[in-house]
Amino acid sequence: MDTAARFGNLRFGNRRAVRGWLRKAVTVVAAGTLVTSAGAAVAAAQPVHAPIHQTPSGGTQDLWVPSSMGKIKVQVQWAARGGSSALYLLDGLRAPDDHSQWTTDTDALRQFAGDNVTLVFPVGGHSSFYTDWYRPSSTNRQSVTYKWETFLTKELPDFLARYGVSRTNNAIVGASMGGNAALVLAGKHRNQFKFAGSFSGYVHPTFPMWNEGMRAAMWDEGRFNVTDMWGPASDPAWIRNDATEQAESLRGLPMYVTSGNGVPGPLDLPFGLVNTFNAMGLEAMTMAAAQIFRGRVAALGIPVRIDIGNGTHNWPYWQQALTTAHPMILDALKVR
Repeated sequence: MDTAARFGNLRFGNRRAVRGWLRKAVTVVAAGTLVTSAGAAVAAAQPVHAPIHQTPSGGTQDLWVPSSMGKIKVQVQWAARGGSSALYLLDGLRAPDDHSQWTTDTDALRQFAGDNVTLVFPVGGHSSFYTDWYRPSSTNRQSVTYKWETFLTKELPDFLARYGVSRTNNAIVGASMGGNAALVLAGKHRNQFKFAGSFSGYVHPTFPMWNEGMRAAMWDEGRFNVTDMWGPASDPAWIRNDATEQAESLRGLPMYVTSGNGVPGPLDLPFGLVNTFNAMGLEAMTMAAAQIFRGRVAALGIPVRIDIGNGTHNWPYWQQALTTAHPMILDALKVR
């Protein structure tokens, strides 16, 4: 029987067989559609992992993260091999509003380019001390209340989880303003952070009259009012946000605390005489704070690596500190 005849029999000779064949065909197609749809749904439900958003070597990807403060820009360098661990890096008092200084003033991107850890650079927050404020600053018409602790420990990790970044296996380091914040945040949120580092941080803000020093610095950087942050010096918020006072919360956490002694060296030459002079005074204060912190953790029997050596309050020294901390961070996160 030729092909035409066979088709003729299907069309005219056995309608019941045709209907049966059609039902089977429709069933198979429908089942395939269901499987495809289910597969798509499962794929959509899976977290998007870092390799899908691979950034060029030495570069970052910009994310805009919703928060109570509005959308916050966050720069990321994804883990080299799709790992879920992350390192948060916090800026200093004069944090720019368009980029993290860690990405421009240090070689952090190059240092971790081959490591299986995502670098997370929150952008902005100058004079915020990366904390939750009581209210907007009353001296510069600030329209929103800083809520940086909430952002760094809830809103940002929730957002990054969509990209496969762990909420629980992170490290955090900060320079200057960010140094005390890194220790305090790690102490308060031990389920999130497995390592903390303070580089030239003011790790004892309740030291007598230091609140007035912070007041002057924050006024100079944006006309911010320190009282709107933590209230008067007698307010308990100052103690809650003092790494030295909260040292017990850091027990068992790998840490690296470093400060210069205010003595300038070759790394200060590009910054000029005036900037170097200011950096000398600022670093003398962070050295005093680091020494007090060292005495406190020693009295509590808490092991911490604390390095105090020559240097001033400048980014080249914080790059060196990150280089020293690099293997410590990878060990704490159990990544390579």
